[in-house]
Amino acid sequence: MKIVACYKLVPDENQISFKQQGMPDLSACEWQIGQYDLCAIEAVARIAEKQDDCQLIALTAGADIVENSKLKKSVLSRGPHEMVAVKDEKLGFADSYAVAKVLAEAVESIGDVSLVVFGEGSGDVYAQQVGNLTGALLGWNTLNAVSSLELVDGELVVERNLEDCTETLKVALPAAVSVTSNICLPRLASMKEILKAGKKPSTIKALDELNTDGVSRVETVSLAAKSKAQRDCTVVAADDEGLERLAAEIRKMI
Repeated sequence: MKIVACYKLVPDENQISFKQQGMPDLSACEWQIGQYDLCAIEAVARIAEKQDDCQLIALTAGADIVENSKLKKSVLSRGPHEMVAVKDEKLGFADSYAVAKVLAEAVESIGDVSLVVFGEGSGDVYAQQVGNLTGALLGWNTLNAVSSLELVDGELVVERNLEDCTETLKVALPAAVSVTSNICLPRLASMKEILKAGKKPSTIKALDELNTDGVSRVETVSLAAKSKAQRDCTVVAADDEGLERLAAEIRKMI
């Protein structure tokens, strides 16, 4: 049985600086696996560990950063047996459909995949579209908002926490599933697992090996952080006169 865990490499949000007009500057950022994708990898790693014959493959698409050896070890030390990446410069900032098309083609090229799992959204854009789009392009059963995931007698049993109930479903394979961030706590890889990760196979595919061009149909016109709002602060003494002043200030605002 083959299971694919999809992930995206994103800049560390704590290292983002901003240029004039609020434009983000990523030049000094280190890259990492998206935090939601870590949950997806952990969820399927636990499933794979319980199966006698299960191959867990980590899959990503992006620009040159997908070849970074540190990031390869980071993902392979968390349970996957091998890694596959599709590399092309245009995939660094591709829209959801373009990425989904690349991932669907990559899954088809791997062959005999029974389950593809995604985080509920990427750690940067958080559009929450790629998992559902990939499942639709594959023509598979597709679910999002999954908070629990297990294999029982060859079927996928999932839970979805909805607004006023918890839904439990049995899903026939193959399937594409997007999991929530509270499905599990991602493991911290040990030094032993990191060293073993360096010996696991990784494959870098060029975009032209797949039946898609990776061209975005959505153009980002501008991207800027919101300016910080100036807020007034009034401090009053904790006595009767101060309380009266506080009440007067509140009445003005209403």
